[in-house]
Amino acid sequence: MIWVNGHFREFEDEYLEMMYQFYEKKPGSPVRNGDLAASLRVSPASATEMIQRLASKGFVDYVPYKGATLTESGMIHGKKMKRRHRLAEVFLESVSFQGDTHATACRLEHAIDDDLEIALTQLLGNPVLDPSGRDIPSASSEIMSRVESSETRIQLLSALDGGASGVIQAMFFGQDDREVLAHLGIEIGTEISSSKDGYSVKGAGEVEISPELASKLIVRVV
Repeated sequence: MIWVNGHFREFEDEYLEMMYQFYEKKPGSPVRNGDLAASLRVSPASATEMIQRLASKGFVDYVPYKGATLTESGMIHGKKMKRRHRLAEVFLESVSFQGDTHATACRLEHAIDDDLEIALTQLLGNPVLDPSGRDIPSASSEIMSRVESSETRIQLLSALDGGASGVIQAMFFGQDDREVLAHLGIEIGTEISSSKDGYSVKGAGEVEISPELASKLIVRVV
């Protein structure tokens, strides 16, 4: 395998992720090199060369003129990359990112390792859909085991379970939101609880926080 700082090279990530995307649409169907090339905006010759390379490493089964399918190891890696891409999109949307969400997520996914995937899973409340409504592939059993056994739970306030409490760790907002939070007495370090009726700040009582604003506040569950 080719590794760089614990990751496959980015172009291998991209091919396996795209192969997984084809799998989502038509499970088990071979992907033709021409279709793969068109989706990745590369030449058919480049796609064929990469598929042959991935086949030699055991990530795809390739039959010339018919296409390629992911092997078990290829499926695991392609699914992981697609999950990380869509988690990145959810995160960018949650912080009101103003740029190209998809293009930025494409860059971020290659920098996400297991530890960061665990943090994002906790932070975002293990979302099942991306901003476009597409399914986010499930995490591996190893990742979920670490998420569930982690002593420190970081997540968005909007994902805080009813009856649970958390301490504000970070906030993503504009000037208008800043003024609202200041009026409510909410800042870094504030302890806030969630209930079926809304939220309450320790020592100050119930406060009205919109779902949009709650999605911009990161808490450490206590």
